[in-house]
Amino acid sequence: MKKKKIVGVFALLIVGVLFSAIMVSGFGWAYPDLSDIKLGASKPPVNLNADASAFNQAFVEVAEKVTPSIVQISVVAKVDQKELQGQNPFFQFHDFGTPMPKEQEGSGSGIIISEDGYILTNNHVVENATKVTVGLHDKRSIEAKVIGTDPLTDLAVIKINAKDLTVAYLGNSDELKVGQWVMAIGNPLALASTVTAGIVSALNRGRLGLLKDQAYGVENFIQTDAAINPGNSGGALVDLSGAVIGVNSAIAAARTGTYIGYSFAIPINMAKSVAQDLIAHGKISRGYIGVQIREVDESLALSLGMDKPTGVIIQKIVEGGSASNEDVKEGDVILKIDNTVVDQANQLQSYVASKTAGAKIKLTIFRDGKTIERSVTLKPREEDKTEAAENVTPKGNEVDESPSKVVSFDDIGLTVKNLTAQEKETYKVAGGVMISEVKEYSRASNQGLQPDLVITKADKKEIKSVAEFKKIIESKKGSAVFLVVNDKKGDSFFVGLKIPE
Repeated sequence: MKKKKIVGVFALLIVGVLFSAIMVSGFGWAYPDLSDIKLGASKPPVNLNADASAFNQAFVEVAEKVTPSIVQISVVAKVDQKELQGQNPFFQFHDFGTPMPKEQEGSGSGIIISEDGYILTNNHVVENATKVTVGLHDKRSIEAKVIGTDPLTDLAVIKINAKDLTVAYLGNSDELKVGQWVMAIGNPLALASTVTAGIVSALNRGRLGLLKDQAYGVENFIQTDAAINPGNSGGALVDLSGAVIGVNSAIAAARTGTYIGYSFAIPINMAKSVAQDLIAHGKISRGYIGVQIREVDESLALSLGMDKPTGVIIQKIVEGGSASNEDVKEGDVILKIDNTVVDQANQLQSYVASKTAGAKIKLTIFRDGKTIERSVTLKPREEDKTEAAENVTPKGNEVDESPSKVVSFDDIGLTVKNLTAQEKETYKVAGGVMISEVKEYSRASNQGLQPDLVITKADKKEIKSVAEFKKIIESKKGSAVFLVVNDKKGDSFFVGLKIPE
């Protein structure tokens, strides 16, 4: 019995050896060589030429070189419920508390601007921060100190104790062109080191209502279609040389707060100026002209005798401001500031925001058909107040309406009446006519005229009755009339109104 078992075991061993030999030798049930299985076509459908390859490589190199200079910023801040409801969706908040004011944890991005740890970011990223932590590309995490903030430009500088950091190259945003390729680098949705690409969609975007201080905030954004989401705040917008040309700051978003097509960045030239001031002084010592302005449209240009709509018109000189001490007047049109053409109010604001108190600027002005130059020394703002960019015919059918006379100008959609003594006292004016009705979608409506505004001047002449106003309107047929309009607050603004034949 034992002998049979021994023989059986021996036979199994021989079979095993033979089977192994067959497998090793490639005969029988050998495993297939996977390299023999061919998948896909043998070559790509398109052979990139040298230019296309170089273009593609530019994106790769920018991503590799710039990403180490972009940091992730984590913030713990006290935010009350009102602020939370109106927060910038571009900055990502995570609620972990319930009392009011709530303590919130947020995340954003930043740009390393010096080897010893200065970092540029947005004001809304570090606003009201009780703790700021910076995450570096090499995975180090270091607590940071807020050096200074500037809510009017939504910029801030923080600092970490570190050496030999990779510093971003700050370019020249004045040289940007619409259509130019750009890349956005940041940490959206808590995804570290994310790179997206697009083009510059527009320049000098203003009146977007993105800053908390709607009256005095400096909005002069670069618009791009590079995909940006919450958490990108404070990150870099760079060109294909790797130069930072903007600080990503806001998005045009649906209610979800996510990217839907275009985003906005603060020009780096303004950011550099703010950063230097914050590092040197911890606050902004910005100079101001002391004027209220609005851009010149076609009708206003025609009423002023200008060849084309350009520049910004001074609606009011702020008492005690820089302009009040110089030969600068209400009704002057600023065409250039230091040889830089300005066609929008936010362009002038942005340029002045880059200057410190005491700096001299040169204004090129259109006045009474002539171009003149005036020099203004910028003064510091008193009590944190600044100048605002306020963007703020035909045959008449007369009817008698006691106690006032009313005239309707159907072709421009405007009805005016004489002022009563009480209305003159309320509006603090000596004369003029009250706007009683404005037709929807009319010429008057399109120029911002509304009921309960008072027209005090027409064609640069003071008016005291609807009869005088009608005479001036009829004399401007086929042209445009320049109007000075007052509201109940006593503020005045200028309007150019086209009068049809």
